[in-house]
Amino acid sequence: LQIDASKTLTHIKTKFLNAVVDSAFEFVDQLVLPSQSNFAPVEELEEAMSITNIEGHIPDHFPEGVYIRNGSNPRFGGLKSCKSMFGRTNSVWVEGEGMLHGLYFKRQNEGCCTIVYNKRYVETETYKLEKQSTKPLFLPAVKGDSLAVLCSMLLNGLRFGKLNKDYSNTNVFEHSGKFYSVSENHMPQEIDVFTLDTLKYWDVNGAWNRPFTSHPKKVPDTGELVIFGVDATKPYLEIGIVSADGKELIRKEDIKLERCSLCHDIGITSRYIAILDFPLIVDSNRLFRRGPLIKYDKEKYSRIGIMPLYGDANSIQWFEVEPNTTFHIINSFEEGHEVVLWGCRALDSIIPGPEGGLNESKLFSRCYEWRLNMKSGEVKEKYLTEPEQFMDFPVINASFTGIKNRYGYTQVVDPTASYAADIPKYGALAKLYFEETCSEVPAGDTQEEEPIRVEYHKFESNVFCSGSAFVPKEGGLEEDDGWIITYIHNEDTGISQVHIIDTKKFSGEAVAKITMPCRVPYGFHGAFMPISF
Repeated sequence: LQIDASKTLTHIKTKFLNAVVDSAFEFVDQLVLPSQSNFAPVEELEEAMSITNIEGHIPDHFPEGVYIRNGSNPRFGGLKSCKSMFGRTNSVWVEGEGMLHGLYFKRQNEGCCTIVYNKRYVETETYKLEKQSTKPLFLPAVKGDSLAVLCSMLLNGLRFGKLNKDYSNTNVFEHSGKFYSVSENHMPQEIDVFTLDTLKYWDVNGAWNRPFTSHPKKVPDTGELVIFGVDATKPYLEIGIVSADGKELIRKEDIKLERCSLCHDIGITSRYIAILDFPLIVDSNRLFRRGPLIKYDKEKYSRIGIMPLYGDANSIQWFEVEPNTTFHIINSFEEGHEVVLWGCRALDSIIPGPEGGLNESKLFSRCYEWRLNMKSGEVKEKYLTEPEQFMDFPVINASFTGIKNRYGYTQVVDPTASYAADIPKYGALAKLYFEETCSEVPAGDTQEEEPIRVEYHKFESNVFCSGSAFVPKEGGLEEDDGWIITYIHNEDTGISQVHIIDTKKFSGEAVAKITMPCRVPYGFHGAFMPISF
């Protein structure tokens, strides 16, 4: 009887809260500009499709595997805003349910390559909830009028036990032969890499019960996986180490931060973990003062913490650095007494985005170096690239994660197209030569040190890329033996393709251009997963 009474009360509460939302909140479509057309969502495929439209050829030593790219694919036709008596809330451009786009490369006996394409939603618990509905259920609860954001968070929590959806739209990664989709507001979902079906949440056998980074890093030599999770309440940041076989959380440490810094990436070396504590801060208390939930405050401190691999909060050595936002680390490594970090650093935050829109170059990132001397405590920092070289979404040959590398690859921002779309667009790729300097420094340039050499692979006008990944050459001997693979979209023709670019002939034509059977929206991170068929 008690169980029945509890179920009845829960049912009454749910119906009441749903009635409150239906009567007091109105979902409206967010405006989609013509320049944003390829951010619009697409439908899943009923079944995988063979691809035969290929210009050029798949290289002989290109490995078997799948190229998967994650990205936002909002249900119900696109991102929504909500109007109510409390004000208005808006979805942020990085929100939206995750959809995986997978391109499979399978070698036949005679050496030729067959290519198959599939795309599937990542079926999180919140996705399944809304899949059963004919309309959105979760209220946007990140950006907007403070009182409306507060009420939306409260109602989401009371109705669903979550303040926001589990998007799982940011990245894909592999550990111990299993494959995962992730965004950092919740735990990853294990994916069947052959079908893109969602299998289950991964909580490391019940040991991890909090948000999970979109950029876990493997420890050089050991194969252990360094993870972390950022939360809006204490503990704000916890770091974990997962065993190489993926079965055990062998370390979990509260870093004891005094604020919730929106940290998206982490650095790793063979002996250390590099923690970014920059002033992009999530603070729900600010909502009570009519302020935003997420805010970049350049007046607050910026610092990088270097923690021994199996250390704790008390063993961290902190280094004060110039204020910035850095979402992505290119690589980190040890050199003498120094821990060196290379990253994509901006002077403001593109998330949740400025109220006036994307209209300043300080929101774009440039390649940057921090040198942190563990013996003297000295910090040296500098830009690696020239002032107008804006780039992000870096990748390297993963075999060099945590050790010194010579090359990196990034997507290059097209500022004009980005301003027009109010969302970043990437109109080229760049190869970074960390051990070579630029031979074409403009006359009158006042930089104390020469920028590094950058080589470009440029697309045609109104062609933009997303989800770039490095594919190492089978049997390759050098760090840059391989290819960059990326999804591209031509906004003039409406055609989407996948390009494969030889990293030894980076500025030349793509060795293969694979025309997709349907439009592929712009997304976030991609990865090439070697698999055996």
